[in-house]
Amino acid sequence: MNLFLFFWIFYPLLTMHHISKSAIVAYSCEQMYQLVNQVDDYPQFLNWCSSSSILNQTDDQITASVSINKSAFNKSFTTINTLTPNQRIDMQLKDGPFNHLSGAWIFTPLTDTACKVELELQFNFSSRVVDIAISPIFTSIANSQLDAFVSRAKQIYD
Repeated sequence: MNLFLFFWIFYPLLTMHHISKSAIVAYSCEQMYQLVNQVDDYPQFLNWCSSSSILNQTDDQITASVSINKSAFNKSFTTINTLTPNQRIDMQLKDGPFNHLSGAWIFTPLTDTACKVELELQFNFSSRVVDIAISPIFTSIANSQLDAFVSRAKQIYD
């Protein structure tokens, strides 16, 4: 197999993107967990989110759909989110333009009124062309996401 063909076939496996962000906030784990878990509210404060909805919900899991409309990226994706109330939200891709998308929101208490919020994401797209064109846009969205939730917390809780 020549090198070009190797990269063409295995490109999605070689280009896993990782995002890791954290912030110390003056809000409780419960407050931040509730903000992140209120998927229906995303279009109100995430400027790239054109719509969002909860498709299915149980005590420990939600299936949520989010539509992104930013630059050339106008796609929807659905995740299955496993909930550990006030501690973490684990996300796994159900469907969308990704080959792989997974991640977690992690809420670590520091005091009764402060916590550390972490966002970990791993993703890649199913085609080399889409990855090259869209990954910078999605990376920008992912990198700004934690800041948007911190700003939303200030707006709601202060």
